Order: sequence, then structure tokens, then C-alpha cells
Amino acid sequence: MDDSLLKFFIAATTLAVVVQAGILVAMFVTLLKSKAKMEAITAEVTSRALPTLETVQSLLVDLRPKIETLSENAAESSNLVRNQLARIDATLTDALDRTRLQVIRADELLNRTMDRVEETSDAVHKTVISPLRQVNGLMTAISTGVDVLFGQKKRQPKNGSVPQDEMFI
Repeated sequence: MDDSLLKFFIAATTLAVVVQAGILVAMFVTLLKSKAKMEAITAEVTSRALPTLETVQSLLVDLRPKIETLSENAAESSNLVRNQLARIDATLTDALDRTRLQVIRADELLNRTMDRVEETSDAVHKTVISPLRQVNGLMTAISTGVDVLFGQKKRQPKNGSVPQDEMFI
């Protein structure tokens, strides 16, 4: 029994080693096929990519001076624009300050003019209108006195009511 058991285990081990060898051979064959496919893909990528990379590299070499010039021009233009904007800002600030001063001066002139107009109006009122009212009152009194003296004016009613014609001035 020991001998048959030993033969069985040897046969099983032999079978396992043969299966493993078959698997290893299959893996080797698959690896060779994959290697061949990878080499074909690598050759295709190399044949397509290298000319493109060489074209890009030559374009970069050709464009580099132009890009540098463009960059320098952009920087110089930016500096010029910045300087011009600073000058415009200074000019506008100065103009705004001057305008503000002129508005203040115009406001003061207008205020002085309005004060003088008021003073002149008060002076005219005091020197012309008040004496005219006094003269007008005096003339009215004289006219009324003359009318009463010569009897041309009718006497007013005693209750103090004024006729409608005399109410309207």
C-alpha cells in the first residue's frame, strides 16, 4: 500500500509539473506575440511621432526670435500705455482742480452779486419807494381835503362801510 500510494503521488507530482511546464510554455509564446505587437506599435509611433516632433522643434526654433520680439514689444507697449495713462490722470486731475476752483469763484461771484442786488433793492426801497408812498399819501390827503372843501366828494355812511367802487384799488 505504501508503494502504490508513493506511485500515485509521484504520478500526481509529474502531472502537476507537466501542467506547470505547459502553462509556462503558453506564457512564453504569448509573451513573444506581445513583444512582436509592442515592437510593431513602437515602430509605428516612432515613424509617425518623430517627424512631427522634428517639425515642432524646427517651428519652435524658427518662432523663438519672433516670440521674443513679440514679448519685448508687448512689454514696451505696456510701459508706454502706463506712462500715457499716468500723464492723462495728472492732466485730468489738474483740470478737475481748476474747474473746481472756477466753480467756487463763480459761486462766490454769484453770492456777491445777489447780496448787492438785495442791498440795491433795499436802498431803492428806502430812498425811492418810501418817499413816494409818503408823497402819495400826502397827495391823497390834499386831494381829499380839496374835494371835501369844494363839496365834490360824497360823505360816507356812518357805519364805516365803504362803497364797492372805492374798495378796489
